Amino acid sequence: MHEKTVLAIDPGTSKCGMAVVARDAQGGISLLWRQVRATEELAVGLDEAKEVATYSLVIVGAGTHSRETVHVIREHNPSTAILIVDEKNTTLEAREKYWEYHPRKGWRRLLPATMQVPPDPVDDFVALILAERVLHEG
Repeated sequence: MHEKTVLAIDPGTSKCGMAVVARDAQGGISLLWRQVRATEELAVGLDEAKEVATYSLVIVGAGTHSRETVHVIREHNPSTAILIVDEKNTTLEAREKYWEYHPRKGWRRLLPATMQVPPDPVDDFVALILAERVLHEG
């Protein structure tokens, strides 16, 4: 495998999740940056992501507001490659990923993670999962 850095976006009507994710030569995946941002501030998020790392591809989830998101990306970064991917089961996976990054405390440890809804939006973790899916494929 070769090294690759991508920006993944989970588009939504009011907010979008963003994550810059890198794959090293051994196939290891690293989360470099993530955030949930208001959809109308997507262009600002694209600039912030560029400051974190140079990415060669933008991955966009094919769900709600994806067409508008692709339009903003093309206007802001016309030469950037864009890949639209299926979002099937990403929200459920993102909830589990959330608990990996924010270990449960107190009474939350007693219930299975799959039965709990995180207290914060998980759109950034959806973006991370989209990136992981693409980077694991090649």
